[in-house]
Amino acid sequence: MFPRMRTTINIDDRILAEARAQAARSSRTLSQVIEDALRESFDRVRRSSSEGPIELPTFSGRLRPGVDLDDSSAMIELMGG
Repeated sequence: MFPRMRTTINIDDRILAEARAQAARSSRTLSQVIEDALRESFDRVRRSSSEGPIELPTFSGRLRPGVDLDDSSAMIELMGG
């Protein structure tokens, strides 16, 4: 068993109420519910970061004359907006 540490944190009242309700429904302590939620969140972050970088599609072609990709208002004007 891991050593336990007592600490104080501030939690939004609605989240705390939901965590307490979940603890009561599942016959677990509030600490267990919060620990499980944190573990799940950490696991999700680990999984997403281990997937590697996201590849964005690129398209070849030529821009219309006068298009400056750094000037969004000019692009909107060219598109008729």
